Amino acid sequence: MDTLLTPTSPSAGGPRLSPIIAGTWRMAEWNMDVAARIRWIEECFELGVSSFDHADIYGDYRVESLFGEALATAPGLRDRMQLVTKCGIKLVSGNRPEHTIKSYDTSRAHVIASVERSLKALHTDHIDLMLIHRPDALMDPQELAGTFDALRRTGKVRHFGVSNHSPSQFKLLHGRYPLATNQIELSPLHLDALHDGTLDQCLDLGVRPMVWSPLAGGRLFTGNDAQSVRVRTVLASLTHKYGVSVATLAYAWILRHPSAPRPITGSGRIEAIRDAVAALEVRLDAEDWYRIREAGTGQEVP
Repeated sequence: MDTLLTPTSPSAGGPRLSPIIAGTWRMAEWNMDVAARIRWIEECFELGVSSFDHADIYGDYRVESLFGEALATAPGLRDRMQLVTKCGIKLVSGNRPEHTIKSYDTSRAHVIASVERSLKALHTDHIDLMLIHRPDALMDPQELAGTFDALRRTGKVRHFGVSNHSPSQFKLLHGRYPLATNQIELSPLHLDALHDGTLDQCLDLGVRPMVWSPLAGGRLFTGNDAQSVRVRTVLASLTHKYGVSVATLAYAWILRHPSAPRPITGSGRIEAIRDAVAALEVRLDAEDWYRIREAGTGQEVP
């Protein structure tokens, strides 16, 4: 019979992450030299952002190394931050010639090899939080739980979670190893997590979700579709009331949820991260929250 693995502290209870997390997905496109990357990290610290979100595949498997160069050049930065990374997606890439088709892999061998590569690329001896990037239909939950426990015991990874998992998929693994988070997509333009049980599950289990694409990949500002225009119009109408930008209001809308989500920024511009941090001081009225939701769905609540 399968048994629940119950790791002891510090793994149990989840990592201490900053309420806003700096995402590095597009770092390879930011054209920053090492000094600029160090300066960006330090500016994040100044804003209270100490957690950085990675994945092995970001930047065609290059972003972890770009970030790691900064840590190798200024090693004192590592002790002030929390590193989050993800594995499990195998892309067809010149940097991974052994991959012949895009697929998912949560086998013990692949996860352990991914951790070793991430540690080397990031110039660190441990990962604070490792996530399984996408649900793997071939996942053996008991084997993966054992892999997590083995990595924790070596000290190479301190906490584990998942990304983009449905409530049933989360439950399947969480029942065998306590997961720290589910990193999900949520924005006023992407509302599925409000209705499919994902955030309900987070509340029920006391698991704080991480949120990717909180600004819908920029659609909130540039989208010409009816949904984008509706949401942007409502957000703009509230900027005077709250005295903040449209971007800050979008982050505040996410933060208003009682599951206490941690939004992930996606920009190398420190001003964009400042907009996210400013949302920590904004508490939307419930009616304004629903006004934004209504704009996102295109209809009033039932």
